[in-house]
Amino acid sequence: MILRAHQLGLRVGQRLLVQGLDWTINPGECWSLIGRNGAGKSTLLRALAGLREPDGGEILLDGQPLPAWQPLALARRRAFLSQGRQDAFGYRVMELVLAARHPYQAANYWESDADHSFALRSLQALDVAHLAGRDIRTLSGGERQRVAIAAVLAQDTPLLLLDEPTSALDLAHQMQVLRLLRRLCREEGRSVVLVGHDLNLLHDVASHALLLMEGGAWHGGTVDEAMTPALLGACLGHPVQALRHEGRVVFLPGGDVQE
Repeated sequence: MILRAHQLGLRVGQRLLVQGLDWTINPGECWSLIGRNGAGKSTLLRALAGLREPDGGEILLDGQPLPAWQPLALARRRAFLSQGRQDAFGYRVMELVLAARHPYQAANYWESDADHSFALRSLQALDVAHLAGRDIRTLSGGERQRVAIAAVLAQDTPLLLLDEPTSALDLAHQMQVLRLLRRLCREEGRSVVLVGHDLNLLHDVASHALLLMEGGAWHGGTVDEAMTPALLGACLGHPVQALRHEGRVVFLPGGDVQE
């Protein structure tokens, strides 16, 4: 076990998002977090990262309650990718990714050669090393997203919490990112929780899924257990069909767009 939510409750105002969530994330597991807009996916992810106090229950990282972790120690155990970014200053891409190495620099004023090597490898893994000298504000949305993911990799943590990591990416780079995440889980034993809306991509990359239902209800399990047409339809508020094609499960929306 790397992360555990025990009887977790989350609210926004008077609206109940999650109630009584008991959830364990083990090394090597990739969890997709699925729900409607406003269901609480981003709120839950922020709570798991220690950036938002839960409204009930507790979250344990490596068996220790999140509030007990010192910030630098926590930054070496989990990395968080937020959904939106605003770049007010003209940092170079390499500088932005090197900032993710801060938890390992102790009292050192400058980044080490090892930090630079780690940052470069992270940029290469996301196919953006050629942008290392560019002002972050001059990048396209997809390039900026891949740089943000590279920074998460450079943080070098066993747990990655990713809010819509494939947003703004073209198809080729979506697949590149998902293959990378799958490799990190299967070959390096890292744990990943990612929010997304493409059911087909989520099913392909994830080993498990957590569905946030109406009224604080939830359902978690392996992708085969949780990503069924009935459960997905109830979760998303629209009928879902599942077909098998060339050994893959393909999800389609039910109904007619002309209705």
